[in-house]
Amino acid sequence: MGEVRRQVRVRGYSLRTEHAYVGWTRRFVAFHGGRHPRGMGAEEIAGFLSWLAVERRVAPSTQNQALNALVFLYRCVLELDMPELDGLVRARRPRRLPVVLSELEVRRLMAHLNGAAWLLAGLLYGSGLRVTEALRLRVKDVHVERREIRVRDGKGRVDRVTMLAEAVVSALEARLRARREEWERDVPLGRAGVSLPDALVRKYPGASTSWPWQFVLVSPRLSVDPRTGRRARHHLSEAWVQRAIRAAARAADLDRPVTPHVLRHSFATHLLGSGADIRTVQELLGHRSVRTTLIYTHVLSRAGRGLRSPLDR
Repeated sequence: MGEVRRQVRVRGYSLRTEHAYVGWTRRFVAFHGGRHPRGMGAEEIAGFLSWLAVERRVAPSTQNQALNALVFLYRCVLELDMPELDGLVRARRPRRLPVVLSELEVRRLMAHLNGAAWLLAGLLYGSGLRVTEALRLRVKDVHVERREIRVRDGKGRVDRVTMLAEAVVSALEARLRARREEWERDVPLGRAGVSLPDALVRKYPGASTSWPWQFVLVSPRLSVDPRTGRRARHHLSEAWVQRAIRAAARAADLDRPVTPHVLRHSFATHLLGSGADIRTVQELLGHRSVRTTLIYTHVLSRAGRGLRSPLDR
């Protein structure tokens, strides 16, 4: 497992990818009774994937993640030349329309949020951020005067610039003031350190405790960095955000499953519905291909909107 982690880090993969690959390696070995992976091959991988699909009934994306982890294990960790891995069948992911709230439903949802949860929901719906992008937002990447947010190291390790909604400016400024006071109290107590990407902690030793690198939405409790072992003030957890959004959706009596990512879907759909250019929306969302953004045009045109049903005639 240590070598799996090392190879993941050498390639600059995220901590979430590291956890996923280590987890799938453990499950694969346990499924085959603790046998060492060197003594197994494509047949055992296929058997494990079949068990996931037939017995565990996991989603196609989960099957493909498990396959990616095992291909990484054999090719990058064990360094075995196994051409038969290319012949393993990948599960076909269904093309589904995203859940999108109406503007009235978004207003009802946000009416049942407050504090950091309201601000985070405002960043998801007002700027089209992914949940992790909003949670990892640092002080230096918020430009209130220009009404823009710089997203660093987004999906695919790509940076981008997106809009900052006027409606969240006052709440964001208040949050930054409160965060600055908290940071000033933490500095003399040695609690101001935050985690930094890659080797920046060595390149800029003082950056982790400096104001520009602080997270905007921090947890009230200190935590231990799993890679460095240092106690630092980390951002709020994704699970906390999900619980807050679910509770607000229940309180607003919304009749569909609402997750934080639904607000990002709603941002894109409502922008396109107001006449925004699809290429602009693609850049704001950080999609690699415009084909990914096109899914929101299908949401706008579904159910023959603009046509009259023959039953009504």
